[in-house]
Amino acid sequence: MKKFIIFQLAFLVNFWSFSQEGLPVYSDYLTDNYYLVHPAMAGIGNSGKLRLTGRQQWFGVDNAPSLQTLSINSRIGESSTGLGFAAFNDKNGYTSQSGAFVTYAYHLLFSRNELDIDMLSFGLSAGFNQYRLDQTDFVNTILDDDISGDQLSAINPNFDLGLSYHYLDFYTHLTIKNILNNNGINVNDNGNISYNVRTLLFSLGHSFGRVGGDWFYEPSVMFMYKDKTGENALDLNFKVFREMNFGQFWGGLSLRRSLDSGDIPSATGALPENAAYISPFFGVDLNRFVVAYTYSHQMNDVNLNTAYHQITLGYNFNFSKGYYVGTKKYNRRR
Repeated sequence: MKKFIIFQLAFLVNFWSFSQEGLPVYSDYLTDNYYLVHPAMAGIGNSGKLRLTGRQQWFGVDNAPSLQTLSINSRIGESSTGLGFAAFNDKNGYTSQSGAFVTYAYHLLFSRNELDIDMLSFGLSAGFNQYRLDQTDFVNTILDDDISGDQLSAINPNFDLGLSYHYLDFYTHLTIKNILNNNGINVNDNGNISYNVRTLLFSLGHSFGRVGGDWFYEPSVMFMYKDKTGENALDLNFKVFREMNFGQFWGGLSLRRSLDSGDIPSATGALPENAAYISPFFGVDLNRFVVAYTYSHQMNDVNLNTAYHQITLGYNFNFSKGYYVGTKKYNRRR
């Protein structure tokens, strides 16, 4: 019983200490799912994309953190317009959030053909986030006037705005998520404990590989900054693609490093500590189908054994001449 109470308190502290951000930004964008974080990527390739992901931490532990997403995006015929839709459900103990958004993107092609790509893309997403805090189990275990014993919830609308540029094998993205930066659940007179945090994302990368060859390489970086909390982090990524008779096999490694340092007490005094995650991943394209797996592990000395497992399932449809993003011969499936 004592361990159960401590477990409840840990989740409550986690909820009070960290702001909600809408759809969390993990490393799942590297498994052919850039649209989840960059709205300008809606309809960017030569096919539509349907993606389903499931992310889980602490297998075998009740109410462990988990995330599920469903997204679909495609270009409309041979036009320059792309449309997208995404929904998600994010649960962490007695706190949870869910939401959905629709996206409009426009791709402005500067080059004379769609092979030697030179293209600027704009994307706008509109949707909502719903936050929930279930206090029904707290009444008999936690004595606090601020605990009502109810299920609290709040729904907030919001917008994401993105800009992407592709030139041959180079690409860059700039996205502002949660533009409205609005409030979430109001628990008491002390104010809100949950927010739509305005987040800035900046990515750039480059594909390397001989045209007509079997191997391709793609280093990339992504910087993330959260306006209300001042948090910032950097992703360093490297992907490898191998063309096979049955399709394409790919894999890589991502390192996320927080640029914020916190002081951790030790026998010799306070030591600076930066959160860091390493995420190996791999996937395979089988004709129209995509299957991928991602494993994330916290590397810094002070952690809660935060290992994450994620599965991505995908289906590509509505093939067209499309915009070839990456090498001239192969469509780089970001």
